[in-house]
Amino acid sequence: MDWLERAGALRQWAANGERAPHKPLLLLYALGCFQRDAEGELAYSAVEADLKRLLAEYGPGRRTTPAYPFHHLVNDGVWEVRTHRGPGSPGPAVGALRESGAAGRLVPELRGALGREPELLVLMARKLLDLHFPPSLHGELCEAVGLELEYAELETVVGRKRRQRDRRMREIVLTAYEFRCAFCGYDGAVGMVPVGLEAAHVRWWALDGPDEVDNGLCLCSLHHKLFDKGVLGVAEGHRVMVSRSFVGRGAAARANVIDLAGGPLLGPQPGSPPVADRHRAWHTAQVFHGEPRSAAAL
Repeated sequence: MDWLERAGALRQWAANGERAPHKPLLLLYALGCFQRDAEGELAYSAVEADLKRLLAEYGPGRRTTPAYPFHHLVNDGVWEVRTHRGPGSPGPAVGALRESGAAGRLVPELRGALGREPELLVLMARKLLDLHFPPSLHGELCEAVGLELEYAELETVVGRKRRQRDRRMREIVLTAYEFRCAFCGYDGAVGMVPVGLEAAHVRWWALDGPDEVDNGLCLCSLHHKLFDKGVLGVAEGHRVMVSRSFVGRGAAARANVIDLAGGPLLGPQPGSPPVADRHRAWHTAQVFHGEPRSAAAL
C-alpha cells in the first residue's frame, strides 16, 4: 500500500479554484499527535478548538468547520472514527460528533507502517506541506500542529532521541506579549487571528532552549528572522540591540531596523516573566553578530 500516494491524493471539495486544505490540515495534525502518542485517539470534542484555529489561520477565508474533514477523511483510507456505539462516523454534523463521543485516529495499517518506517512520517508530512502550502508557512505550520520533522529526520539518520516541543509555547508567548512584536509593536490580525506574529526562542530550542515564557519573545516575521540571524539582540536592561554589521541604506531599513537600537522591549505584560538573563546572554554570545550600534538618535 503506497501511503505517500494516498497522502498526495486526498479527495477535496473544489469549486472555482478555491482552496480546501481541511483534510491535509487534519492529517498533519494527526501525524503530529502520532509522534507524541502512537496509539492515542483524538476525541472530536477535545481537538475541535485546535482544528478551528488551524482552519482560521491556514484555511480559506470563508467560514468552515473542522467537523467536515473529521468525518470525510475516513473516505481516503488513512483515518478512522469510532463513537460510543462502535466503529464508524456519525456524520459531518458538529452536534452528532460531540454527542456521540466521536474519536478519530490514523488507521491501524498506517500506524503500523509509521512504526516500522519512521522516515515515512517525514515523507508524508513533507508531501502534504509541499502540495497545499507555500514554503514560507511550513515551519510555523509544523509548530502549530506539533510536528517535529527536523528531529524525526535526524533520528532516522543517527538515532538521536527526539525532544518534544510544548505545543502551547506560541500561544503562551504571544499572550504574554499581548500579541505585539516586542521590538517594533506590530500587532496585525485578520479578524481575531494574529498574522505575521511568531514565538521566537531566545536560546534556540534545537540547542536545549526550553519552551518557557522567559526564553521567548513575540516577534513579527521580519524581526524574528533578523533575531535568529544575529542582526538583532537583547541587551542588559531589556533593550534592543542592532548589530553594527547590519547595513541598510534606505528609509525602510532605517525605520524598521536601525532605529530600534537602544529602544526598550515592549512587554511582557505584568505577571509574565521577562527574558531570563541566562538565555539573553546565550543569544548574545552565540548568535548576535559583532558589536551593537549606539542608541538611535531621537
